[in-house]
Amino acid sequence: MRRSGEPRCVGKALARAAVAPAGATAHSRSRMADGAPPLVGQFARRIPPGDDRERLVCRDCGFVLYENPRVIVGAVVHHEGRILLCRRAIPPRAGFWTLPAGYLELHESPAEGACREAWEEARARIGIETLLAVYTIPHLSQVQLMYRARLVNPAEIAAGPESQEVALFAWEAIPWPELAFPSVHWALEHYHQTRDRSGFAPYANPEEGPALAEHE
Repeated sequence: MRRSGEPRCVGKALARAAVAPAGATAHSRSRMADGAPPLVGQFARRIPPGDDRERLVCRDCGFVLYENPRVIVGAVVHHEGRILLCRRAIPPRAGFWTLPAGYLELHESPAEGACREAWEEARARIGIETLLAVYTIPHLSQVQLMYRARLVNPAEIAAGPESQEVALFAWEAIPWPELAFPSVHWALEHYHQTRDRSGFAPYANPEEGPALAEHE
């Protein structure tokens, strides 16, 4: 007998857990909720009636579990003409420099997420100034929201658990060959173009510049 509050189908219970998209990296899977049960055997990829693409469909009840793009939030954080960068301590691209950024969590705004990521990765407290850019990374199903922000506590920045080290770089000292991802290049360039401006429309993927790569 089904107890009160118990789901009618295991598939729906599993649907409450985080699901890594097809082709997700080991790192992205590691960021899923601890204890999330596996979906292998419970769901199958098939085209539901009335749809035009494969979805995860429960074998028992037909419940459709939709996989949606991941939202990345971050910021170009500046202080007295210098920019905050973090050397990654985790894959992908461990050892390379990046901007403080990461996955948006449930029930937080993008700006709140960018502030949280700056604290987690660099122990930086920041003040959001404006939305700098919205980038799309289709092969990873990512949308990236990048802000421009000022650093509030420059004397207190330090490497968080996901960073080997953090530092403030003058523009001419940025280690361009050691930047982790193309979108880091884009955000830095777009920041540089607008560092003395306000009231501009957010940028998008540039038509020219570092191309997307599999490790983005």
